Amino acid sequence: MRKINQILLVAAIMLSSTMSFAQSSASKDENRIMLTSWVPSQIEGMPASARKMLTNRLKQVVTKNGLGGSPYNTRFIISANITVMSKDILPGPPPMHAYNLDVTLYIGDGFEGTVFASTTISVKGVGTNENKAYISGLKRISPKNPEIQAFVKNGKEKIIQYYKDNCDLIIKKANSLADQGKFKHAIFMLAAVPSACEECYVKAMNAIKPIYKKQIDKDCKEKLQKATAIWNASQDMAAAEEAGAMLASIDPGASCVGQARTLSNKIAAKVKQIDAREWKYIVKDQQQESERIKAIRDIGVAYGKGPKANVTYKSLW
Repeated sequence: MRKINQILLVAAIMLSSTMSFAQSSASKDENRIMLTSWVPSQIEGMPASARKMLTNRLKQVVTKNGLGGSPYNTRFIISANITVMSKDILPGPPPMHAYNLDVTLYIGDGFEGTVFASTTISVKGVGTNENKAYISGLKRISPKNPEIQAFVKNGKEKIIQYYKDNCDLIIKKANSLADQGKFKHAIFMLAAVPSACEECYVKAMNAIKPIYKKQIDKDCKEKLQKATAIWNASQDMAAAEEAGAMLASIDPGASCVGQARTLSNKIAAKVKQIDAREWKYIVKDQQQESERIKAIRDIGVAYGKGPKANVTYKSLW
């Protein structure tokens, strides 16, 4: 018996450690400053084939230095400009092209064109043609380069300072958007505040709650109207499936959830008459806090991916 208890104790400790690690990893991920890798079109002389290579290198710099690649448009970008310092032909066979490039990296506000941090590194590339030599040089941009690591750290600190300096203005603008009925845009702005900026993050999350409530109330009203129209038009199984799926997607915190539940129950009773089957679409009674946070983030991500959110970034040089 004692041996069994010891085994259970060890298992409990291991499970606790695993859960703590998972929570720590999630917390670390949430604290990341989100950057978008952006390569402008006006880099003089850059081969088209090198653009993708440079974008990938910028993404590696972001992810391998404790920042997060953004899944949607963000105002903060990591970008680069390249100056060709020299081109040489090395004797063969075959003759080789050699490029000396100065690559200047930037982190900044892509909306305003403001630079937060920059650094220049020199790389050399060699290839059988100019394109290959250029790409060879870009491959030498290493995320582990101490200069690049210091550059990223400086950029992150400046972004956190940006939120400290502009937090009240961001919240004021979000509230203004909400007053215009642009709830998703307002949520997008506030949800973009990283938890690394602790004070501003808390303020943003408090400001987001009433805006989120207005958004889910609006969403509930629209879905209830559509579901009602679908069901009234044709009270058959196809209509029940379509209307039921729509009602089941309503946030349980919305004001009209009671009406949605009434309609759902009405459809369920009819389904039982038609097909003698149990109704599978249930309007939820409540929502966990983690579900609410995820729903808020999903609204921000969806808005960021939408056509209305597309932005034109300004070069940082």
